[in-house]
Amino acid sequence: MSGRWKCLLIPHTLLMVLVLVIAQAPKLRPGLSSCVALLTAVGVIEGAFLLFLCLAWRRGESGNACVDIILLVWALLLVWELYASVWDRAHPVLVPAPEDVFDTFREQWPTLLQNVWHSLLLLAVGFSLGMYLAVLLGLVAGWYPRLRGFACPIANVMAPIPPVVFSPYLVALMPSFRSASALVIVLGVFWPTFLGTINRVAGIEPQLLDSARILRPSNRVMIFHILLPYVFPEVVSGLKVSLTSSLLMLNFAELMGATHGMGYYVQNSIAYANYAHAVAGIIVIGVVVTILGALVTWCQRKLIHWR
Repeated sequence: MSGRWKCLLIPHTLLMVLVLVIAQAPKLRPGLSSCVALLTAVGVIEGAFLLFLCLAWRRGESGNACVDIILLVWALLLVWELYASVWDRAHPVLVPAPEDVFDTFREQWPTLLQNVWHSLLLLAVGFSLGMYLAVLLGLVAGWYPRLRGFACPIANVMAPIPPVVFSPYLVALMPSFRSASALVIVLGVFWPTFLGTINRVAGIEPQLLDSARILRPSNRVMIFHILLPYVFPEVVSGLKVSLTSSLLMLNFAELMGATHGMGYYVQNSIAYANYAHAVAGIIVIGVVVTILGALVTWCQRKLIHWR
């Protein structure tokens, strides 16, 4: 047996133990939800693991990271299943059984998808608007020395302040909770990116400016055809950090009176002590964050592939 296939022995042994325990759990505790949804989720996770492992092998990598991650996942699921379902040692309300949590996906999938859609729509509006304004205004402020001297001190003060500090005032000021939530995300993205763009323009190599000035470009050409391509790789490199900040702002923004969104779904489930739904919502948020992170990484590889 080759070394590659040997590394699959331990995780699949653990997987077999997990499946056997899940299959026996309903016999030990008849009140549990059906284990079909949980077994389906285990199958989906296993399929994703094999896919990423094959992709790692195709790239010439060992795939040890994938194996380590799946070992952790199976171990956590096994401990959770034994502790909450088989041995019944967990708190019956605060620590729901895995069967109850994953059965939520079968029962609540239309509601979950609807809330994910509302969250992504709000994130797209706030994130794109914040990035657009930050890069555009940062280029202009960075190019004109007088504007740079005016904007930098303000940005240095505003960038470290969490936008959640302004949220109560924004809720009172804006016409709707949704617009206030979008503005919280915009502010969370705008100030750090704005300050970073100004500093990047201010730090441009003098040789590049001297070469550009030979052609006597207008300010518009200088900003959009020389400075923008110069700062673009840094903006793309910082997308993952900006997106993470936006997701934090999004989850908080959805707690300010929203009626849809994953943050609202989790908070509402906790308010009604439905912790199975709350844990399911947290899992969905984790999946969405992982997918968005993978998309950002893919975009970075395509847009700045020379790095």
